[in-house]
Amino acid sequence: MASVLVPLASGFEEIEAVCIIDILRRGGILVVTASLGDEKVTGANGITIIANNKLEYIEPSEFDMIVLPGGHNGAVALKESERVQSILKEFDEKKKLIGAICAAPMALKEAGVIKNSYTCYPSYEDDIGLEKFTDKQKVVVDENIITSRGPGTAICFALEIVKKLVGDETYESVKSGVLADYC
Repeated sequence: MASVLVPLASGFEEIEAVCIIDILRRGGILVVTASLGDEKVTGANGITIIANNKLEYIEPSEFDMIVLPGGHNGAVALKESERVQSILKEFDEKKKLIGAICAAPMALKEAGVIKNSYTCYPSYEDDIGLEKFTDKQKVVVDENIITSRGPGTAICFALEIVKKLVGDETYESVKSGVLADYC
């Protein structure tokens, strides 16, 4: 079974995190949430999620992919976390999949793993780098890196991850089941 690590930091974007977790689990993917601090993590809009574990207790080698939800404060915490940065670099060296949505690509830039193109929430491209920014797509796949724009593109982003990890048939089934014909 494919497995995905989703780190959660205070101030994460709830729509993105829950959408990623939900869609991936519908696709039969094991999703483990891990908090940067306390296991109860409150998002940008006051919704609290209880993480499955603390990031410090996670063994990254057990996962096929890491996916970072956005939300400004959460993304800044992911960018500043030595543990997250270490995992991103390790995954990139091993060519494992890495995903980031909304403001979270700033953590990818910090780790030095962005390739030739990416997308993010409008305005963050100034900090990440305009030379590789693509604003015309909901989801950008570049080698082992998958990025997306924000809450409104979260279903398409998660579906792309399903496609990469478990294939077209499951992707089509989940996409149909959630009525995401726009992806």
